[in-house]
Amino acid sequence: KQLPTTPVPFIYAGNASNSSMGALCMTGTLIPAKVAGKIVLCDRGTNARVQKGFVVRDAGGAGMVLANTAANGEELVADAHILPGAGVGEKAGNAMRTYASSDPKPTANIVFAGTKVGVQPSPVVAAFSSRGPNTVTPGILKPDLIAPGVNILAAWSGSVGPSGIADDHRRTSFNIISGTSMSCPHVSGLAAFLRSAHQDWSPAAIRSALMTTAYAAYPNGDGLLDVATELAATPLDMGAGHVDPSKAVDPGLVYDLTAADYLDFLCAIEYEPAQIAALTKHSSDRCSASRTYSVAALNYPSFSATFPAAGGTEKHTRTLTNVGKPGTYKVTAAAAAGSTAIKVSVEPSTLSFSKVGEKKSYTVSFSAGGKPSGTNGFGRLVWSSDHHVVASPILATWT
Repeated sequence: KQLPTTPVPFIYAGNASNSSMGALCMTGTLIPAKVAGKIVLCDRGTNARVQKGFVVRDAGGAGMVLANTAANGEELVADAHILPGAGVGEKAGNAMRTYASSDPKPTANIVFAGTKVGVQPSPVVAAFSSRGPNTVTPGILKPDLIAPGVNILAAWSGSVGPSGIADDHRRTSFNIISGTSMSCPHVSGLAAFLRSAHQDWSPAAIRSALMTTAYAAYPNGDGLLDVATELAATPLDMGAGHVDPSKAVDPGLVYDLTAADYLDFLCAIEYEPAQIAALTKHSSDRCSASRTYSVAALNYPSFSATFPAAGGTEKHTRTLTNVGKPGTYKVTAAAAAGSTAIKVSVEPSTLSFSKVGEKKSYTVSFSAGGKPSGTNGFGRLVWSSDHHVVASPILATWT
């Protein structure tokens, strides 16, 4: 049912409930006598965004405004609401909560003002985006990268309504949804695209191409924004940055991995022989007692250095494989924890490649003074030639 063109009574859900969860428009928390015929302001969080609309509808509400809290900042996500609805950022939400609670007769309306394109800055890191740190294996920086995942228009199954809720009897061929589940198919498609263009590339080479060509800044040089905090995103938010398909198909160099490299990694994280055999399907695959294994030796397209609170030095070795034109690459690297620089040295500082498939190795040393436990530092290591830029994010953590 459409809203009238004139304003209607407006109420904050927290003022229309006897429940401590009422502001979230949880099932059964709204008082129908206070909600009937009104536009209801619901806080985002805990239960599904679209479910809140069903709760408002079932209580007799005429419409809903979904207001972000600090957890989601100014991020706006399109939803297939069951009743007239709109989403607002945290700042507008705070103003509307104040208005609804202070005005004796608050009113509101929801009017469609058309589609707005070219919103800047773009892209931004979504508030719901999966983030680091990697608590399982701190020596591997996560996430790897970010990709489109907000307000994605795509085909939709006719077997369920656009809200995905069983009580939604609407049917449509297309829908707009958001989530990491939307980023994943974008990256999966890019991986398939790279595989078709380079059929001899391994999965590790494909991942490397996607990561080392990702961008971490806007054209004006400002770092990509984290919409949840309205601050520049860090590698713990976006990994290497946002995928760039046109550059990923020609990365110049890749960080490749073999099955033996993964076996060494399993040894570094102290997998038992039975666990390794379960993965490799070979009982003969086991760790050597005469070798020292290190997570830092995994040929990954990013760096995660871990220091004790007193500081220290950590070395990482990497190998680059040429998949592009012959050329000479020079390195630049820098990292800092706040205003304190982290010393990053690379040896050698120049790598020359004369043919496809040629491999060259280098070693990075990270040195830092003492910092309180839990402090993080960030940086970037970049190999540049006349034709390519091969970039890797750096994370430094004091434990």
